Amino acid sequence: MVYLFIGIGGMIGSILRYLLSHIIPQIWGGDFPWGTLIINLSGSFFLGWITNKLVVLKKLPPQLLTALTTGVVGSYTTFSTFCLETVQLMEAGKYYLSLLYIVLSLMGGLLFVRIGLEIAENN
Repeated sequence: MVYLFIGIGGMIGSILRYLLSHIIPQIWGGDFPWGTLIINLSGSFFLGWITNKLVVLKKLPPQLLTALTTGVVGSYTTFSTFCLETVQLMEAGKYYLSLLYIVLSLMGGLLFVRIGLEIAENN
């Protein structure tokens, strides 16, 4: 049964990612991969929040938590797209943007997980 929950969560997360990855570039545009960055940072925040608020406090059944963390967040965030976009920036000679993307993604992801944990703990 947990596989069904993960599959449903995965469907939700991947659809959200697809929609946002098309909407965000229309808003900001440019060469920088804003869509993937915002998706990964918001996913990091949500995983930190849900881990502290729901997993630690055991407010949801384990199957639903797995659906949210592994299913929704796992399919919503995308490390492989981050890697591909970084390489594409490098191949286009945009080394400054690729370095900025790497730093923002890694440091931002860590920061947003921490913020999610803190907000969940204090609310």
